[in-house]
Amino acid sequence: MKPPTGPEEARLPASDIRAFASSCTMHGLGHVFGPGAPPARRGLWAAAVLLALATFLYQVAGRVRYYGEFHHETALEERESRRLTFPAVTLCNVNPLRRSRLTPNDLHWAGPALLGLEPAEHAAYLRALGRPPAPPGFMPSPTFDVARLYARAGHALEDMLLDCRYRGWPCGPENFTTIFTRMGQCYTFNSGADGAELLSTPKGGMGNGLEVMLDVQQEEYLPVWRDVEETPFEVGVRVQIHTQEEPPLIDQLGFGAAPGYQTFVSCQKQQASSLMPPPHPPRPHPSSSHLPQGPHCPPGSLLNPPPPAELLAAALGRLQLCLSGP
Repeated sequence: MKPPTGPEEARLPASDIRAFASSCTMHGLGHVFGPGAPPARRGLWAAAVLLALATFLYQVAGRVRYYGEFHHETALEERESRRLTFPAVTLCNVNPLRRSRLTPNDLHWAGPALLGLEPAEHAAYLRALGRPPAPPGFMPSPTFDVARLYARAGHALEDMLLDCRYRGWPCGPENFTTIFTRMGQCYTFNSGADGAELLSTPKGGMGNGLEVMLDVQQEEYLPVWRDVEETPFEVGVRVQIHTQEEPPLIDQLGFGAAPGYQTFVSCQKQQASSLMPPPHPPRPHPSSSHLPQGPHCPPGSLLNPPPPAELLAAALGRLQLCLSGP
């Protein structure tokens, strides 16, 4: 409110509506109750003030009512497809390196980081592996490649894979892609790497997915020498089921399968799409395809199936693992 500015205004009683209207900063109120104005003019100002107040209250009530309704937009759509894109399946042996393939040069370069070995323990560790000690005058190589170490000393899929079938059709190591993770050398089925077309399945359930039988080669496992991050305390394989666009974080998201048991895995895919259009045009979805032709895959077995539709929730098939120990 404005303070009184004149002597007459100051002499008016505080309860007088005219004094309040003349000192109020609300626009138009002083013209309605102010002295000396014609009645017609005061009536027009009163109508304008009441109309503005009614409009304000109407808008406030509408916004409060709209807020209380908790409006949201959710579109749920379920589509059926005759063929579904089969996910990528990554397999890793829990044991990163085979004991029969380690050399004194490997222990010199990779022993401290991978096995927690001190240089003075190399001879004792080689004896525990059943390997000959380093010859006199041994000199390590000037350079060392860890990727070559895993490729040479890691478990080869050709030795581990005893049987492989996808939807009843034979498959083999040629249908897997080699990939390196924190667990060492791993193998991914249906990775889509190097432009390979993706496999598809018409439905989920037994006989419509991947079935593999593996030999974990327990006789090649390294002895537990010291508790480091890479030390394996179990026997078996680690498995992760993921999309082709997702890199395998098998040390964090994978599950274990023990030897001597048959493990069945069923999965579903849930896809959430934003209602707003993407800022860039989406990439075309890779179409489904057939197994790469190998010596165990008959030609024309899974040729040119139709591309899968985008699904919100759909079964992707079943993975069956059969593991055997020594």
